[in-house]
Amino acid sequence: MRLILNVVWLVLSGFWMALGYLVAGVVCCVLIVTIPFGIASFRIAHYALWPFGRTVVDRRDAGVGSFLGNVIWFIFAGLWLSIGHLISGVLLCITIIGIPLGLANFKMIPVSLMPLGKEIVELR
Repeated sequence: MRLILNVVWLVLSGFWMALGYLVAGVVCCVLIVTIPFGIASFRIAHYALWPFGRTVVDRRDAGVGSFLGNVIWFIFAGLWLSIGHLISGVLLCITIIGIPLGLANFKMIPVSLMPLGKEIVELR
């Protein structure tokens, strides 16, 4: 079932959202100081391509630096990416078949707002 949901997700929403994260990651890596944001953006892009069967957990070693970085990320990229997830989620929830995909979009909003201090892990 995860495979089917991931393939449908990739076609309807995943490719476009991952592309947004890739663009944000490239921009962050070009601006040398923001390379940690770029790495986080690439991690989330991989998650946005294939989200079913994985989840986001908080890292225990995240501290004040992650919080400050998340504030900067929120202002420059997080708000816009989360709006993309919100719009995509609402549009997918219009149809009965798209409801699980819309809920997956809503599940990705917190990590798109505050990616630093988070880790993406496989579900067992």
